[in-house]
Amino acid sequence: MDIELQVVPDCPNTERAAERLREALTNLGLTHVAITTRVITNQNEAEAAQFTGSPTILINGRDPFAEPGQAPALTCRLYPTPDGLAVTPTADQLRQALTSVL
Repeated sequence: MDIELQVVPDCPNTERAAERLREALTNLGLTHVAITTRVITNQNEAEAAQFTGSPTILINGRDPFAEPGQAPALTCRLYPTPDGLAVTPTADQLRQALTSVL
């Protein structure tokens, strides 16, 4: 399994997203899976990566939380969760996304 955390420089939500990912992986018994962090520094990189905000989580190259019609941009990202918009998906949402590719 390939997991990439895409962020903008100095994103205040990088650590929280990485912690949630690690928690979800641990709960699924996937402690051996590495998380790669990629910093997106300019609009050209954002467009090439189809990056729609920081943090973006890719599982096997796919964004399981992608919303149709979002344009690539160097911006903060919000995720719809059961409790409203949040800066990262919930641990449960991440577990579901990870489970869907197992």
